[in-house]
Amino acid sequence: MAQITAAEVNKLRQMTGAGMMDCKKALEEANGDYEKANEIIRKKGQLVAAKRADREATEGAVLAKTNADSTFGALSVLSCETDFVAKNDQFVQFATSILNAAIENKPADLAALKQLKLGNQLISDVVTERVGIIGEKSDVIFYAKIEAAQVVAYIHPGNKLATLVGFSKKLSDVQIGKDVAMQIAAMNPVAVDKESVPAATVAKERDIAVEQTRLDKKNEGKPANIIEKIAEGKLEKFFKENTLVNQEFIKDSKSTVGQYLASIDKDLKITGFARYTLNA
Repeated sequence: MAQITAAEVNKLRQMTGAGMMDCKKALEEANGDYEKANEIIRKKGQLVAAKRADREATEGAVLAKTNADSTFGALSVLSCETDFVAKNDQFVQFATSILNAAIENKPADLAALKQLKLGNQLISDVVTERVGIIGEKSDVIFYAKIEAAQVVAYIHPGNKLATLVGFSKKLSDVQIGKDVAMQIAAMNPVAVDKESVPAATVAKERDIAVEQTRLDKKNEGKPANIIEKIAEGKLEKFFKENTLVNQEFIKDSKSTVGQYLASIDKDLKITGFARYTLNA
């Protein structure tokens, strides 16, 4: 067996990001051959990934950012099993490198993001390798993008929650966008406005409203058309509380988000948003 020096171990560690002991063992097994040692470490990542496939990976880093001219934004989530790993600087840096690849390449969806390259490897392969390094199940589990005249990103402290929001025009003050992005983070709207609520959601909420109204003792004996009318009122309340432009603005409860934007510029519209949170 070749004598492995600390310098050689450190060199492999810099190449792979693996722990010192893992690098030493890999070099010993490979008889000092860096290429073979690197392959051993990569295979170890695949082995660990397979062993931990049934584990819960409910922690991670939720990150969002925009490109240089703020016309494109991306939100991505790299999961792991423990908060200890999620807070590790190297883990956050790796999650950031994935997000940067998304910003640079604008992939269409999550599957396309995983097929992008970091260096000369696919993101999906690098993630698998790093499972062997961190010893926890990990994956890129979410990706969203927004393209608009201006996009604003917000990451809540702790990297557990992030949002993106797109606007129809360039903002006179980026704080306007940050306020709306924070509104999305805090109030979790289901859609921009009433018209953009998915039909399935509308149908589900209408059924709930009808059933709630029917079971209310105050409505016993009332005809079906009256029950429907009361239920429609409940549905309108749902739209007010759960669509972004109709929600009370968290920084001024006297205005809705839509009214706040109209007070700045009557032509300023929200074109879309994305939100993701861990441990919700």
